[in-house]
Amino acid sequence: MIDQSRFRQVMGRFPSGVTVVTSVYEGRPAGLTVSSFTSLSLDPMLVLVSIDHRAGSHAVISTSGRYAVNILAEDQEYISRRFASEEAEKFTSGTFDISPNGLPLLRGVLAHIECDVHSTLPGGDHTIFVGEVIAAQCYEGNPLLYYRSGYHRLG
Repeated sequence: MIDQSRFRQVMGRFPSGVTVVTSVYEGRPAGLTVSSFTSLSLDPMLVLVSIDHRAGSHAVISTSGRYAVNILAEDQEYISRRFASEEAEKFTSGTFDISPNGLPLLRGVLAHIECDVHSTLPGGDHTIFVGEVIAAQCYEGNPLLYYRSGYHRLG
């Protein structure tokens, strides 16, 4: 039988990109750092994120039915740390824009993917939000990576 400590150690051997998932409800933006993100399907275009039930953004995404994935650039570790914290005000003036779809999009990222919630699935202490892509944009740069409990850059 494997324990949680060993599971974390093993999963830490898999490098991932770093994203901040954002949403909005009643005009108030919400967001959190997420490494559990992946593409799912091309037809229809689907992606998924896995969000802890205890996260404040969980209720916002569930209620709004919409979210954006912001793929962080290599110089945005500070953004990842801010959105992973318990800090109340994660969105600061001049660091994000509201898209035509009404979602907060962070500035300076590698890509934005805006989604309508297509379906949800139980995932233990998380909910898997499958999103149908309604808009996407990419920019130049290198990704911020997370590996063995730390941030890294390519090269």
